[in-house]
Amino acid sequence: MAVLGTHPVTVSVVVVNWNAGAALDACLESVCSDGLEGRELIVVDNASSDGSPARVRARHPEVMLLESGDNLGFARAANLGAQAARGETLVFLNPDARVLPGAIATLVGALEASPGAGIAGGGLCDGAGRWQPGAARFGPVAHLLLDTTLGRLAARRRRRPYRVDWVYGTFMAVRTSVFRELGGFDPRYFVYGEDLDLCHRAAAAGVRTIHVPQARAVHGGNVSAVQRFGGGRAAAVVQGEMRFYATLGPAALRRFRAVATAKFALKALLAAALGRRAAAAASARVVRACLVAPGSS
Repeated sequence: MAVLGTHPVTVSVVVVNWNAGAALDACLESVCSDGLEGRELIVVDNASSDGSPARVRARHPEVMLLESGDNLGFARAANLGAQAARGETLVFLNPDARVLPGAIATLVGALEASPGAGIAGGGLCDGAGRWQPGAARFGPVAHLLLDTTLGRLAARRRRRPYRVDWVYGTFMAVRTSVFRELGGFDPRYFVYGEDLDLCHRAAAAGVRTIHVPQARAVHGGNVSAVQRFGGGRAAAVVQGEMRFYATLGPAALRRFRAVATAKFALKALLAAALGRRAAAAASARVVRACLVAPGSS
């Protein structure tokens, strides 16, 4: 076991950054002030042009900074961070997320206390403290129709750790041994879908995934994703999910395409009727994405 100062390294927090700016500063501050002993912090920078690497060196000299030299996407960059990690547990945290005090310890503790579990996702909220989803279902129809506001009413009331199909990579803990046995995130995913894929492969290997609502992180406005995709972020999410469902076979992909097309076409029509042009355009882009082969755009 590696040693950090006078404490053995037990937890490695990996943050993948691409032009997250001030959000990254807030993210790192939240981790560095958590008081967790035996924690190392790794930032993998995907060739940011906003001066992020220089700010990390100046403000957080304790951080292990890895510069990828190119925008590798989340999966490949996260794998780089995991390769350098020395902890027994990996915690992946988005650069636009801030962990609340004790959140990392709560997340890792719940994972360690859950026999058979290898992955744990934390609870998410927005800047105003409003609940955000952090877990979802595997099945394409169940995911698209039940992972909605109404379908998640019960999840909003949960306080104790519970078993789920998959958790969002926004704030996710993975036993290092499990991550390495699974070969890490699939590098074919640039962004979106890699967390779903990892949890599915873990389940196939008999490893459970849990959600830990009380391990909370404040999730910002998808800073990097908005810069890259703009109003097409939802379409990018669906493209990542289609890549995953394509791995389950033609039937699963057809079901996902059909339900997603109908769902987002209806959302586009309703938004247009209400005069919400941006929302209508975003949903229309999802519909177009559903008609494109996974990985071709």
